Amino acid sequence: MPCTLLPGANDTLLLASIPTLSAQAGAAYAALLAGIAITLRATAHKVELVHRLQAAGLCEIEVTSFVSPKWVPQMADNIGVMSGLRRQVNVRYGVLVPNVKGLEAALPTGPDEVVVFGAASEAFSQRNINCSIAESIERFRPVVAAAHDASLKVRCAISCSLGCPYQGGVSADEVERVVMLMKDIGLDHCGVADTIGVGTPKQVQAAMERALKHYPLHEVSGHFHDTYGQALANIYACLEMGIHTFDASIAGLGGCPYAKGATGNVATEDVVFMLDGLDIETGIDLDTLVDAGAFISEMLGRPPVSRAGKALPAKRAT
Repeated sequence: MPCTLLPGANDTLLLASIPTLSAQAGAAYAALLAGIAITLRATAHKVELVHRLQAAGLCEIEVTSFVSPKWVPQMADNIGVMSGLRRQVNVRYGVLVPNVKGLEAALPTGPDEVVVFGAASEAFSQRNINCSIAESIERFRPVVAAAHDASLKVRCAISCSLGCPYQGGVSADEVERVVMLMKDIGLDHCGVADTIGVGTPKQVQAAMERALKHYPLHEVSGHFHDTYGQALANIYACLEMGIHTFDASIAGLGGCPYAKGATGNVATEDVVFMLDGLDIETGIDLDTLVDAGAFISEMLGRPPVSRAGKALPAKRAT
């Protein structure tokens, strides 16, 4: 069963798709999205990271975002990154597109799938894009139609599904409303995202139950920032439900610019370490993955956030 993923706006992610506890073959997902200050001269570093991720066994990679370079200058090299890839036949390469213009720019670069995003919080939508949730999602209808015309799968990310920096709590009812809106415009895959990392396992399972009312198990995924140290527990709670697709961030990169103190998405190295301990076969080589995290961390001049990304190199050195 192929696995897919979802990204969150303004994150730099490495997304890892995982099989259920009883499954064997796994897949993994990587994303290089807005939110990390990689200068334009570092295009080669972005390409190299993708190559290292696919060498580690990741077979679904979200490479870049086709947003306006006026707002996200770090993504201005999106065409250069896509054209620089050494593509492998067993790897799917995705991109994030915010609108039809973004999709039109992305299509000539040959993505295998595209990602759109919306929020579960009305306050978040109004504060950040000055329109309602329903209006924001309706804007994606022509994007989805055009992507399907090009035979591309379209995934969605529902941000702030477990909490909002403006309104506070977000109910399961609010999440389900957005899931239904996404389904109505033809989205193929639904991702439930804890953008600010406040969710806990019981709350996560309640939100996922709503998504599963409208999408099959293999088309629902989780995205958990680790602000309060709950991300791995939330992933385990999803595994108990049979959900087998998750987003994760190589070296724990990223964050949320809208919430003070919010950390990046859960580190991919930590997720894979846990899954290895559960005897879940992912097809990902942890040592190679850790090396990829060390590479991009060195390029950024910062240590990895991943605990496994720190512990395993230290163990090697002893």
